[in-house]
Amino acid sequence: MAQQKASQKLIANNKKAYHDYFIDETYEAGIALHGTEVKSMRMGKCSVKESFIRIENGEIYVYGMHVSPYEKGNIFNKDPLRVKKLLMHKYEISKLAGKVAEKGYTLVPLQVYFKDGKVKVEVGLARGKKLYDKRQDIAKKDQRRETEREFKVKNI
Repeated sequence: MAQQKASQKLIANNKKAYHDYFIDETYEAGIALHGTEVKSMRMGKCSVKESFIRIENGEIYVYGMHVSPYEKGNIFNKDPLRVKKLLMHKYEISKLAGKVAEKGYTLVPLQVYFKDGKVKVEVGLARGKKLYDKRQDIAKKDQRRETEREFKVKNI
């Protein structure tokens, strides 16, 4: 996962992606937004829980990313679920297209954040988890939580 720096402000996080997928690589992409969408994101009104990414005609798009309409906006507000274009270099897009063509790989948005005043999306190249993989992760989390609880009790 990317390290959060002082100049980065997290808007939305996709915890479900880490539960449902193995994240192999991450990339940073810009996103093409309209004015009222940026204002809405500054207020933290964004969700990437059910969103996914597709590559079409050498361009990369995010589907299902919900940006709530800006309250003080008027006719300039856009559809909250409209398809948004991600901004990446051509060679990165072609590299990702080659990876997605392989069996079992997909692209998912992991985080949306401000970096130096611009909205960025962290894109993850992911492989789907099977049910038993999810159970193993849950068991590891429970075990870690239990040891932390025991450690806390001993130190009191």
